[in-house]
Amino acid sequence: MKRIYWLLLVLAVVIGVASWVLFGRPLAEHKGYVLIALQGFRYESSLWAFVALLLALWLLVYLVRLSLRLLVTSGRLLNPWSALHKGRRERLASEQGFLDLAEGRWSPALRHLKRAAGSSPQPLNYYLGAARAAHQLGQHEDSDGLLEQALEQQPQAELAIALQHAELQLARGQTDAALDTLEAMRARHPHHPLVLAQLQQRYLQSANWSALVGLLPDLRKDKVLGNAELSELERQAWRGRLLQAGQPVDGDAQAALVSLQQTWKTMPSARRQEPGLLAVYAEQLRQLGAEAEAEELLRNCLKQHYDVALVRLYGLLRGRDLGRQLQAAEGWLKQHPEDAGLLLTLGRLCLHSQLWGKAKDYLESSLAFQRHPETCTELARLLAQLGELERSNGLYQEGLHLLDARLCAPIG
Repeated sequence: MKRIYWLLLVLAVVIGVASWVLFGRPLAEHKGYVLIALQGFRYESSLWAFVALLLALWLLVYLVRLSLRLLVTSGRLLNPWSALHKGRRERLASEQGFLDLAEGRWSPALRHLKRAAGSSPQPLNYYLGAARAAHQLGQHEDSDGLLEQALEQQPQAELAIALQHAELQLARGQTDAALDTLEAMRARHPHHPLVLAQLQQRYLQSANWSALVGLLPDLRKDKVLGNAELSELERQAWRGRLLQAGQPVDGDAQAALVSLQQTWKTMPSARRQEPGLLAVYAEQLRQLGAEAEAEELLRNCLKQHYDVALVRLYGLLRGRDLGRQLQAAEGWLKQHPEDAGLLLTLGRLCLHSQLWGKAKDYLESSLAFQRHPETCTELARLLAQLGELERSNGLYQEGLHLLDARLCAPIG
């Protein structure tokens, strides 16, 4: 309408200018004549009086429209059910709902957020907040129902909804259901960092070492964890996997041994060189009766990299050739003459070979460098066998005292 008003104004100006140019005097001097006759109605006036009447009518219509618009606007301000007030109520409900949720007022949070979700074109956050509030109230079915409504309203937000669903399921103790939810999301979003991170935490908490080992390549590829954290997680996963594989099922030690050996072969070669994992594998082999295999493995490893923990374990193993085993350990003594653990190992190997004198010398040398309960016990047994009962009893008492002191020592 504004364009029409401006057009009429411009037209009037153009007519005025044209009159001046054509007639040499202002248009106002040409009074003109207007006559309107229609079925008994007759109107006549000068042209300018008719133009003034039109302008007056236009002004009257404009004022009436302006008054009506002001009346409608004031009505919206005063009417509590108007669209203006409806939007304000929705905004207040959402703000109050999130505030209640943050401060732990679950019932009002649920009420406010459900109201905001029902009227918002983008209700996802309101549904998620309401579902969390319902969960805190113990209304688990309502919580799941709100998440389903969120999915119906915004199917493109499936991942965000599923992640919260898994979190709530876990909080309810529904561990298997939470894992199913996360694994379904991994199938649809295989490289999403948050899905992988939550799966890693669930596998770790449930000691699902096989699944965690299978997840490691994706964690590395998608850089979900830092290098140091990922390395430690990989070490922990393989340690757990070895311990799990070495547990006999229904007393079948042979099957457990085969499973353990296969697990070891599937490990990355760099991990097979780590002393900690080598110790776990060798100990599992020892417990399953494969001491000769464990002895050969540790002997070859210790030739390359000397490790105190592996040396101590080596003394508990009986290899195929006890003489060769003892000779290998004595060779290490040349480089590590004051290693109490190595001396304990040598004493044990001499005991295996029934070399009582050498065993006694090695065990006493070990105690000279370190008073250790294991060394005390080994020497006490040997002395009892040799008839030195008084000293044997003293070493037993010392070993118990050392062990008790270790057990009672404060952690950290």
